[in-house]
Amino acid sequence: MFQKLIQTPDDRAAVILRWTLAIVMFPHAAQKVLGWFGGSGLSGTLDFFTSSMGLPTVLALLVIFAEFLGSLGLAFGLLTRVAAFGILSVMLGAVFMVHLPNGFFMNWYGDQKGEGFEYHLLAIGIALFLMVRGGGALSVDRVLSSRRPE
Repeated sequence: MFQKLIQTPDDRAAVILRWTLAIVMFPHAAQKVLGWFGGSGLSGTLDFFTSSMGLPTVLALLVIFAEFLGSLGLAFGLLTRVAAFGILSVMLGAVFMVHLPNGFFMNWYGDQKGEGFEYHLLAIGIALFLMVRGGGALSVDRVLSSRRPE
């Protein structure tokens, strides 16, 4: 079963999408976990998710670490399908809990109440591709799946 999970073709398109999603997601994750890029760090994010958004602590931690570990997993192509599923889940949650009422478009001109879900839809599409296709070339998954058991 593990072999099927990491099996991936030598696909360069998957690398482009995997790195794109990792590059886009990591700064958001680093805000939540490390306090980088103006973020509030783990304790501040956890407090916001549990107090303001009403998420149970366990679910809040899953969201935070799915985004953080998922972006790192995608960067290296380690357990790509699992990482992509984690990010897909976070993005779906963000759409339905926060962004859907604001419509499709991002708030480029500051004339709507909040941000729409167009960014999330792109992340969901890329995550779905990676869940189906795998990490592709230049991935730890590819190296591990290329080895034959003795």
